[in-house]
Amino acid sequence: MATSIRHKLLWLIGGRAGVITMLLGSAILIQFKSPGALPIDPFFFLIGLTYGLTAFWAATLQYVDRHPWLIDVQVACDALVVSAMVHLTGGVASYFSSLYTLPIIAASTVQSWRGGLMVSALSCLIYVGLVIAQYAGVVLPFGMAPETLPPMRVAIYTVGLNVFGFLAVAALSGYLAEGLRRTGEQLEETSTQLADLQAFNQHVIDSLQSGLTTCDTTGRVLTFNRAGESITGMTAVEALGQSMLAVLQLPQPYVGLFKGDSSRPVLPRLEYGYTRADGRQIELGISAAPLVTPSGNSGFLFTFQDVTEAKKQEREARVQQRLAAVGEMAAGIAHEIRNPLASMAGSIQILRDELPLTPEQSQLMDIVLRESERLNDTIRSFLAYARPQRAALADMDVARVLTETATLLENNAELVDGHSIVVDAPKEPVIYRADEAQVRQIVWNLATNGLRAMPNGGVLRLSVHRRDKTANDPEHVVIGVRDDGVGIAPEEIDGIFQPFRGTFTKGTGLGLSIVHRIASDYGGEVRVSSNKGMGTTVEVVLPVGAVSAPVAG
Repeated sequence: MATSIRHKLLWLIGGRAGVITMLLGSAILIQFKSPGALPIDPFFFLIGLTYGLTAFWAATLQYVDRHPWLIDVQVACDALVVSAMVHLTGGVASYFSSLYTLPIIAASTVQSWRGGLMVSALSCLIYVGLVIAQYAGVVLPFGMAPETLPPMRVAIYTVGLNVFGFLAVAALSGYLAEGLRRTGEQLEETSTQLADLQAFNQHVIDSLQSGLTTCDTTGRVLTFNRAGESITGMTAVEALGQSMLAVLQLPQPYVGLFKGDSSRPVLPRLEYGYTRADGRQIELGISAAPLVTPSGNSGFLFTFQDVTEAKKQEREARVQQRLAAVGEMAAGIAHEIRNPLASMAGSIQILRDELPLTPEQSQLMDIVLRESERLNDTIRSFLAYARPQRAALADMDVARVLTETATLLENNAELVDGHSIVVDAPKEPVIYRADEAQVRQIVWNLATNGLRAMPNGGVLRLSVHRRDKTANDPEHVVIGVRDDGVGIAPEEIDGIFQPFRGTFTKGTGLGLSIVHRIASDYGGEVRVSSNKGMGTTVEVVLPVGAVSAPVAG
């Protein structure tokens, strides 16, 4: 409000200077054309005085907030200056009496009704007083001679007309100024509401967990919300004005949206790979819709989410479902096969020992026994996978398990010339509460797989470390196995935990399935990173303090 008053006063001061300058020019012109027509010396003095007052009011502009009476004094002085001009130019016969309307209008503009009526009343009093003094014979300096005054009847008519005009201008200008003030207040209130609404809408958009961006019909980005910045790693400043195809790395089906014709396709939600600004690969789920405004289709609106974790959980759920189905099958058929198999193997062994056999028959008997043992191992793995026993939960040192497993591997048939085993474990114990036999099985299965993946030799690295608790994650123990072997293609990683998906000639194909099952029972997860021909790293992440799964019977 104070800023608005100072702004109005600034316009008043500038307008006053402009009017005085025009009067000065008019006085000079009259002096040249009709010398002696006006008492020029006092008139010029009055104009100079007004310039001085204008400079003074400009200097006091910064004080009007604390001293509002300065505004009243300013407009009152304007009325006095106009009265002096009217007196110098003939009083009742002056052509400058209409100048009274200027301070009246100015006062109404600055102070609405109050200012306009106050200045109009003051102007009427001074003007009427000047005329009465003229006709009463009171001699005022630089005034018009009495014999040149118009008749009384004309004077009364002139004074009445001017007084009515002053009051009418005050009423009209006050009314307009009040209406303008109210309109300004309504406009300010509406602008504030609009700004609040825009801010609220922006807060809503920025609070969305999904990325939201809009573009025009040519694909130029217009808006980009905060979630979009977080998902893409790109700031809104970097995205605005760029091509939507480049910002969201849109797949080929979306290119047709920006052709600029009526054949734009309506696309369903799509999911595709996206490379963030920091180089990290994520999976993006995106959908597009026309941006419809009252003027028609103005562009497109895109919503998108980072579905990397959701897709990972979905894949893990599918794996768990398949593993559970296989586990149920294994538990059902294991006993049905194992007992007859044991009887068959025992019978073959007795026959082999008691019957006279040719070398060929003896070799066939050996093959049957060997394959029976291999089938028995498969069934044993089935049972370990389908019904893992956790009979002895206790605090154990995972680092010691890694060291002992490495020692056993060095004397294992899987180890060939060119293999070397490196254990990266801290000197202090890494304590974790679990069944030690199951942790050994995790390490053994992963390590033997790593050795098999390096048929021509290589380094097998076994590691363990404790990952500290963060705001979003509990404390974890991480067991890692890294090999320099043949590696796994990215598209094959999701299927390696399925039973019988092993690619090695040795083994049952259940090693990784058993590792995944045990880790899941402890509330952990198995993370695999690999590329074909570049080795494989497997991390088993086990949460510390997690509730142990119940012992399967």
